[in-house]
Amino acid sequence: MPTAPLLYTFRRCPYAIRARLAIAASGVVVQQEEVALKAKPAAMLAISPKGTVPVLQLPSGEVIDQSLAIMRWALAQHDPHGWLEGADTPEAQALIAQNDGPFKRLLDAWKYPERHPAQPQSAWRDQAVADVLAPLDARLRDTPQLLSEHPTLVDMALLPFVRQFAMVDAAWWVQAPLPALKGWLAGHVASALFTQVMSKNPTPPQHTP
Repeated sequence: MPTAPLLYTFRRCPYAIRARLAIAASGVVVQQEEVALKAKPAAMLAISPKGTVPVLQLPSGEVIDQSLAIMRWALAQHDPHGWLEGADTPEAQALIAQNDGPFKRLLDAWKYPERHPAQPQSAWRDQAVADVLAPLDARLRDTPQLLSEHPTLVDMALLPFVRQFAMVDAAWWVQAPLPALKGWLAGHVASALFTQVMSKNPTPPQHTP
């Protein structure tokens, strides 16, 4: 049993990134263990047989293995930046549901076209832009962040997925007709918080003997 909360994570996984963002913003001290996806730790599989990251094990033995639940757990401890403001509104829930459902499916098709041959790769991209990214861009032309003047849980829940989408074809992203969304993404990726959570040297885990 860990003496402090222990987070099993994978640096590039968008679900793990958003969990780490909330943990870092909260200031809660959590040990991290980077997981090799081809050799997942037996200890992680024992507490979360589904085998996906992130997984948070608390000193009490409680296990939280859904990224949004980890975000809410961390922010419930301390929310100095007000990320939970508006997080339970229908608008916020709809944005997250769209991201985690339809957008994630389109992102996977855009990133792995060989697995999704029903359409050309560019068709998946264009559908994602029309259905999800262009509406987000329009929203960000009215407010600096998705729900308000300052970042909230919704911004951080969506951020890693928009980033992953942009990285599939960086040259296309540069000229994509999404100026507000591109500015939003660039600002967050350049932030000290994002730089911190993407560090390749997380705090090593400490296990009890």
